[in-house]
Amino acid sequence: MPWWYSPVLFSSAWREPGRYKRGMEILNSRMILRPRDPDGAVEFYRDVLGLAIFREFPGGIVFFLGQGFLEVSGQGEQGPSPDQVLWLQVRDVRAEFQRLRERGVTELAEPERQPWGLDEAWIADPDGMRIVLVEIPEDHPLRTDVRQR
Repeated sequence: MPWWYSPVLFSSAWREPGRYKRGMEILNSRMILRPRDPDGAVEFYRDVLGLAIFREFPGGIVFFLGQGFLEVSGQGEQGPSPDQVLWLQVRDVRAEFQRLRERGVTELAEPERQPWGLDEAWIADPDGMRIVLVEIPEDHPLRTDVRQR
C-alpha cells in the first residue's frame, strides 16, 4: 500500500454519496473571551504572552493563536469557568514558563512530564483563565511518522 493510504479514509463509509456534505465545513475558528478587565486581558495576551495581533476593532482585538484565533472583546462579569482551559503548544515549555515567571504571571503548575507523555506547565491570565503550555517531546507518538516506509 502507498504511504498515504488510510483504511479510514478509503473505507466504504467515507465513500458513501453525500457523506462529506453531512458534516459542517469549518472555515475558521476562534475562542472568544469576555474578561472582567478588558484592558488588563489585552495587555496580558499582547504584551506578556506576546501574541501577534490579527485585527483590532472597536471594543475588541483578535490574536493569532497557532492555527486559530483568540478574540478578547466585551466585558464579562463572572470570569472564566473552571471547566475552560486554553491549550497552547509551545516549542520549549521550560523556557516559556521561566520567561513568564519573570514577568510575574500567575503560576499554577511547573513544567512536568505527564503520564500521557506531554510536557505541561499551567498558568492563569489576570481573570483566572487557566492556560496549559504544552511541549510535545520528540519521541511522543504525536510526532511519530506513521506512514509505511
